[in-house]
Amino acid sequence: MPGAAAPGTPTLLEDQIGRFRMAAKAVPERRYRLIVMSRALLAIPFNYALTAIVTGLLARHLPLARVEASIAATLLSFAIFPVIAMAIFYARSTLRAWLWMSGAIVLLGAALALSVQLGGRA
Repeated sequence: MPGAAAPGTPTLLEDQIGRFRMAAKAVPERRYRLIVMSRALLAIPFNYALTAIVTGLLARHLPLARVEASIAATLLSFAIFPVIAMAIFYARSTLRAWLWMSGAIVLLGAALALSVQLGGRA
């Protein structure tokens, strides 16, 4: 029969159904990639900002000499950064991670700004 598909080859309808199924599978993969990208964005540049703010607060408020407080705060920052990064990827949802991170940056950043405005050390 001319135009008949060879045995084992999909018909036009089966081919379209197969493409539809592939497109349906691609959406969750795209969403997963966006979630990972979003968490990576939180875990690298936003984490760096939060760690810098916390380091500044520690350096200003540790009861040590200025140089020793700066060194101690910098050393602690090497432990703070990976802990925050792990917490970001451990969070139940990306939205929750974004809310916690942005809230922490705003609150601690305001505390650091207030500390700088008031001048001196505690």
